[in-house]
Amino acid sequence: MAIGDLKLFEMLRSKMHWHQTRQRVLAENIANADSPEYLAKDLAPINFNTILKLQKAGGLQTRQTNKLHLQGKAIFPDGDLVGKKMDGFEMTPSGNNVNLEEQMMKVTANQMDYQAVASLYSKGLGMIRTAVRKG
Repeated sequence: MAIGDLKLFEMLRSKMHWHQTRQRVLAENIANADSPEYLAKDLAPINFNTILKLQKAGGLQTRQTNKLHLQGKAIFPDGDLVGKKMDGFEMTPSGNNVNLEEQMMKVTANQMDYQAVASLYSKGLGMIRTAVRKG
């Protein structure tokens, strides 16, 4: 069994991938703060119960459309990587609802959560290395 096959590491990788994608969506919101009629987006929160149920059922498989493509497994079910429109509490006359202060707070919280997950991942690997060396 490879270390990457452990459920803990799979879930931590999924969470890190979710935070990376959310960072991209939040950066897009900030970049379009002055674009007319742009509506802020955010990702749906990751639901580990759904992911665990899918893994028990064998998970989702990607379709290989070319023999040169690599076969892989989908991490997020139901296309949760797509940004979702959210109602902001303020709207400019141009129809833009991006609030920079709110977006920057989300970016900061997202970054701190990502760092916490990455730290858990590296500490877990360190514990496994220690256990392997002692044995």
